[in-house]
Amino acid sequence: MINAGAGLAVAFIFLTWLAANTAHAQPSRSVRVGVLASSSEANFEPSVKVFREALQAAGWVEGRNLTLEVRYPGDQYARLPELAAELVRLKVDVLASLGTPATLAAKRATTTIPIVMESLSDVVSIGLVPNLARPGGNLTGVSGFAPELSGKRLELIREIFPRADRIAVLANRANPVTIPILRATESAAQQTRMKLRVLDVRQPAELGAAFETMRREHTDALLLVADPLLFSERPLIIQLAARYRVPAVYEMRLFPEAGGLLSYGPLPQERFQRMAVYVDRILRGARPGEAGRPTALRILASWPAWSFQWNSKSAPTKVGMSISSIPMISLKRGMRALRLRSASLSPSR
Repeated sequence: MINAGAGLAVAFIFLTWLAANTAHAQPSRSVRVGVLASSSEANFEPSVKVFREALQAAGWVEGRNLTLEVRYPGDQYARLPELAAELVRLKVDVLASLGTPATLAAKRATTTIPIVMESLSDVVSIGLVPNLARPGGNLTGVSGFAPELSGKRLELIREIFPRADRIAVLANRANPVTIPILRATESAAQQTRMKLRVLDVRQPAELGAAFETMRREHTDALLLVADPLLFSERPLIIQLAARYRVPAVYEMRLFPEAGGLLSYGPLPQERFQRMAVYVDRILRGARPGEAGRPTALRILASWPAWSFQWNSKSAPTKVGMSISSIPMISLKRGMRALRLRSASLSPSR
């Protein structure tokens, strides 16, 4: 039989546990979180929505205990330092940076406010951190840089379009993220003995000329390097790829969802959900170095149903592929999820 003292002890332990879990679900203090995107609201609003919903699931609700200050520079990278400085002046508790350009601006703007970043670039080579093991400073977050995916995309082109040899790469060299990705792509092309032609596009008006170059040079397929500028022009790029009958492989699944051929890259919602986890930990008292832990990003080959109709009219007949091969390859390897380690940057204390 349990005596009164033991019963009180059990009750005390239970109430302590209940209070702790209730406090986690409903934070008692109000906080301000800054969000700096790398380009326009049209590009990043879906990502901000995922981030906002993940924060709400953790107990941080706008209008109750959370103020979310979101800033978009449009398509003007030059505005990012100004917007980052504005968020610092607002004394946000945490600054979430979406994309590498925004993260670079945030890092230059503050050395004291915790920064939770999302980046698909090589964060070491572009100078965000000195190394992944002990990056130091006030930065943590998720980096999904995977240069080996460049080779995977070229392999997909070779497997789907066996006679494809001349590959165009559409990239914006003004974005520092682009350079290491191009190096990895060029290295992969040498191994597959494909001929690459990098087309530098820094303004939307240059897209037409880039596709004219592909036509003149009889390009067999196109790779697009993810970039906020090119991402914002995805309807035009998809339209031009169809008009010029150039099969294109993209990094982000939003391209095939909008009518492009296929994409092969990280699932974006996982990155922004993980960011919210890190922000939540920091808001509850963890240091940036304690917030981040290694995580994994799933890589998915995305084949939208409506891409088959576009393929049947253009790309397969151009490079000698039967439309019936697409679902076969999709079943064989396209829809298989891969696991990649993302570098979860955990600064030293």
